[in-house]
Formats: sequence, C-alpha cells, structure tokens
Amino acid sequence: MIFNQDLMKDLESYKIQLEIPVRWSDMDAFKHVNNVIYLQWAEMARIEYLTKYITGSLENISLGPILARQDCRYIFPVKFPDTVIVCFKVAEIQEDRLVCEIKVFSKKYEKLCAIIYNTIMAYDFINLRKAEIPVDWVMKIQDIED
Repeated sequence: MIFNQDLMKDLESYKIQLEIPVRWSDMDAFKHVNNVIYLQWAEMARIEYLTKYITGSLENISLGPILARQDCRYIFPVKFPDTVIVCFKVAEIQEDRLVCEIKVFSKKYEKLCAIIYNTIMAYDFINLRKAEIPVDWVMKIQDIED
C-alpha cells in the first residue's frame, strides 16, 4: 500500500513503526476498535522502542522507564478488517521525563486515526523513587532521533 506523500513524510520521521492487524475482538459494541486498544498499541510501540534502543531487556534492572501519563486524541475510527501502523518517537527530553509521541495510522483508509502522548519517567527500583533521565538514555535518544 502506498500512502499519500504527506503521510509518507510523517511516517519517515519515526524509527519504530509496528504493523498490527486489527482483530475482530478489538472492536466494541459500537463496531469500531475499543479506545483501550489504542493504548495497548501505544504500549507495544513504547516497549519496542525502549528495549530496542534504550534499555535492552526490562528484566532485573535497577533503573528503568515507567509510564507516568498518557493522553490520546482519537481522530478516525478503526474497524475490522484493517491493519494499523503504530509509530513511536521521543518528542521531548526533560531533566526528569521523556515526552513521547505515538501516531496510529489506518492502512485501509490511509488516515491518521489517533495521536497519543506518553510521559515516561526514570524510576529507581532499588530506592523506590523517580530519578533523573540518565545521560546514556539522552545520548541514545539523540542518536536515534537526529
């Protein structure tokens, strides 16, 4: 499938792009994908990004990323059958958090369906408190996103 040029340009700015088939069971009583499924898709992309580029495995770590906040703007309803492309990038790096942008596109309709923002904090699992974003995370993100 070939998206229009504007969508292609938008897609190219994301290092993580997951193609996820929409399942019949993803739909709700209103015959479109249930709102919580979009957040699950965002989680899949977030974990892919973090484990592939930032932290490696998330098991047995003393300092790791945790989700502190998420916001979703639903734009176009996704329905079965379809395949979505879920794109993830770090949009902003602050001292104690990362603000991430996730976009969900419908392949069938060639449309942007949702924009999700995640705030990720660094968490010290030994001392049970938030921490500053580690310098090595910042350097890895800058290498990826630049």
